[in-house]
Amino acid sequence: MKYLIKVLLFVFFQSTLAQSTFTYDVVLTPVSVAGLPGLHSYAFAQHEGKWLIIGGRKDGVHARQPFRAFPGDQNNTDLYVVDVAKKQSWSASVHSLPTALKEQLQSTNMNFYQDGDQLFIIGGYAYSNSASDHKTFPHLTSVDVPNLIHAIIKGSPIQSFFKQITNDVFAITGGQLGKIGTTFYLVGGHRFDGRYNPMNHPTFTQTYSNAIRKFTINTTGTSLTFTDYEEIVDPVHLHRRDYNLLPQVFPNGELGYTISSGVFQIEAELPFLYPVDIKTSGYFPQMQFNQYLSNYHSGKVCLYDAVNNQMHNLFFGGISRYSYQNGALLKDDSVPFVKTISSTTRFADGSMAEYQLPIEMPNLKGAGAEFIPNLNLPHYSNEVLQLSKITEDSFVIGHLFGGIQSTSPDAFSTNQTHLTSADPTVYEVKLVKNTSLVNTPLDGKNPFSLSLLSSESTADIARIQFEMPYLAQVNYLVTSSTGAILEAGEIEDVKQGVNTMSFDLKSYASEVITITFIFDDTFYTSELVSRKNKK
Repeated sequence: MKYLIKVLLFVFFQSTLAQSTFTYDVVLTPVSVAGLPGLHSYAFAQHEGKWLIIGGRKDGVHARQPFRAFPGDQNNTDLYVVDVAKKQSWSASVHSLPTALKEQLQSTNMNFYQDGDQLFIIGGYAYSNSASDHKTFPHLTSVDVPNLIHAIIKGSPIQSFFKQITNDVFAITGGQLGKIGTTFYLVGGHRFDGRYNPMNHPTFTQTYSNAIRKFTINTTGTSLTFTDYEEIVDPVHLHRRDYNLLPQVFPNGELGYTISSGVFQIEAELPFLYPVDIKTSGYFPQMQFNQYLSNYHSGKVCLYDAVNNQMHNLFFGGISRYSYQNGALLKDDSVPFVKTISSTTRFADGSMAEYQLPIEMPNLKGAGAEFIPNLNLPHYSNEVLQLSKITEDSFVIGHLFGGIQSTSPDAFSTNQTHLTSADPTVYEVKLVKNTSLVNTPLDGKNPFSLSLLSSESTADIARIQFEMPYLAQVNYLVTSSTGAILEAGEIEDVKQGVNTMSFDLKSYASEVITITFIFDDTFYTSELVSRKNKK
């Protein structure tokens, strides 16, 4: 059901929000590349202006029936090289490769990261001929990007440019792979084996990782190895897949990442709205801020303004619970396809704001697309563009390629998947300076608060006070320090204003417990309870 958002949620603190210095118009220009098909949910790398595209799907959004979802004949079984400047492409089939390689490299929603000349690919989901079923592949694969690009263009054999190892820790699809320093971060995602079924009938098994998996990779020699493996588990804040992982420059200059939105909440089939920051020192849920206009994996680009210490993130179309129609912000719990182009900004004091940009995607498109940045521009090692070092008033920041396009916002929820297809369009994305541009921020602040009444709490009892500016549905989750959900439920008989609730912790062995409240499946708050005096 679609309805107007309560004005309270979006304008209450609007006058106090900082103004972004992102004063650029975004210009999209379609580019025709011969021989390049429509693709979505693929992996990519680039070298000297040429792109390498691996895997993904050739059809649109997956159907809602198990026998029609993710057909094997729509796996992308070709590797593509694209020279966008010359509008040319070349391809090579994966079928010349050994079984484990060719099956993984035609999968969808792989986790990937380019580190210099190496592209690392983890997991991915697809129909496997060798397994006679759909599966998540338990592989880590490295790709020699420059030499593979050269071989594909020349039509030479390609097998020698891959290395692959197998381990169940890599059986992840729909997560994201990043790197901070020398450590790789495999963030979120899930293991999904079998056929998709929206009714949860036993045609599949699914396990969210709920984790950040950290490790180092060694590519020397004839095979891959990984070491220093560590897993950080949180079944609430890291229960994410199909999201955007944003490379970031934080206000203190530190490089890291931010998890942007993603699906699905534990207690509701709806996206998360608050981000989670990832740094070498840990992960930090930012529950004081909600991002409304982009909730699913889409093309995105991140730009840092060092002069004003502002981190800007742009999102291109995709799928979202919220969108603007005729100037009004609407919520649609079917989470439809949208045309929105939006941005978030992190300010010098760490606060965040979200903006709808005055341009939309040409159609309902962008979900499962990728943004391929222009690395001829000044950029950090994590590919964040250095905005304040660019002196031109008009410049190309990169290209947006592929994704799912739809003629109906509700094509998935109504199972009209024939209305969707893989988008073959390449868009050149340019920024043009516009000093008169003023974007009004949404108010993404969380109006709910939660606190531990220390004077009324003991090692076995936690007294929680929460304040509600208006009546809302209230759910709660109790989790342990090892990542187990100990208790979940709904709190009834709440009232507007101040409420209190007691939690009996005697039966729980964990010395540190987190209590999380969820208001209207929209706002999250958490409180850490230390039980160091527990006997």
